[in-house]
Amino acid sequence: MREGVEVRLRPGDRERLEGVVSDRKSPQHHVWRARIVLLTADGAGTMAIRAATGKGKPTVWRWQARYMRDGADGLFRDAPRGRAFAAASPEQVAAVVQRTLHDDPPAATHWTLRSMAKASGLAPSTIHRIWHEHGLKPHRVETFKLSNDPKFVEKVRDIVGLYINPPEHALVLSVDEKSQIQALDRTQPGLPMKRGRGATMTHNYKRHGTTTLFAALDVKAGTVISQCMLRHRAAEFIRFLRLIDKQTPADLDLHLILDNYAAHKTEAVKRWLARHLRFHVHFTPTSASWINAVKGLFATLTKRRLKRGVFRSVIELNQAIRDYLDAHNADPKPFRWTAPADTIIAKHHRGKRLLESLH
Repeated sequence: MREGVEVRLRPGDRERLEGVVSDRKSPQHHVWRARIVLLTADGAGTMAIRAATGKGKPTVWRWQARYMRDGADGLFRDAPRGRAFAAASPEQVAAVVQRTLHDDPPAATHWTLRSMAKASGLAPSTIHRIWHEHGLKPHRVETFKLSNDPKFVEKVRDIVGLYINPPEHALVLSVDEKSQIQALDRTQPGLPMKRGRGATMTHNYKRHGTTTLFAALDVKAGTVISQCMLRHRAAEFIRFLRLIDKQTPADLDLHLILDNYAAHKTEAVKRWLARHLRFHVHFTPTSASWINAVKGLFATLTKRRLKRGVFRSVIELNQAIRDYLDAHNADPKPFRWTAPADTIIAKHHRGKRLLESLH
């Protein structure tokens, strides 16, 4: 027994400590603390207590002293832990926010945790907390493009109106081409996913040609009319218009939402549309093709079927696209536009004003 240590159990403490030890639901750190005190009270020496509890000398001595000072309650009351980092002063926080928003780091485009920590004299964890609390993400950048179309408001109201309140006895079709889809074959086989590791694929590949997907999304039904072709000129676009004409009921008007790609506006296309009066074309504002609903279909196709696909020929690629769209048409979901035209227009005007204020 260490000199100066004399543990005498207080009334009721033995039953309490033995109850903690025998209770299977007791936290383990409470169990070994209680055992240290019980063994000490029974006359066990430090070496015996270490062997019984698996704890070192400093730990045994610390909890012997804690019981002698605070009793059984002291064994089960942990002192509050210190902060993992030194708290930054309000002035330091304001300086970090100001520098993040308005200054660039030396020879770099944006701040990192370490570069800001070095510049401010704070810990990286403190910088992370400040950025999180103020919603700052200097490592991220979002792209945008404001339309300069003088008829932006008119076109947005027209297209959003077609989505939200389509005309009777008509179909609203969102039409576009996804060009230059590459048939890529990986140079080595990938490894399948397993527990604890995702699937793998080589970063290099072999090219086996390209295809262009023409697609017309029926906004109300959610089904897609599609065709793959080698090129995407006006001639191919007219071929696709003929397919739409053939696969839709002849007694319905067709409202086509198109972007401003040059092949959609050639004289040959205009002559064809003039001969087919049930086709009504609605062009999206320039630099605003995001309003064309079929873009979402293309994004999903790329993510779910093309990005990780392996295609040894254009024929395989075309078949994979057809299989995906056949599965889509077997369980279609109507397209639902949720953003009111006024909201889009107001946001566009705010962006224009902001850009003008920067000049």
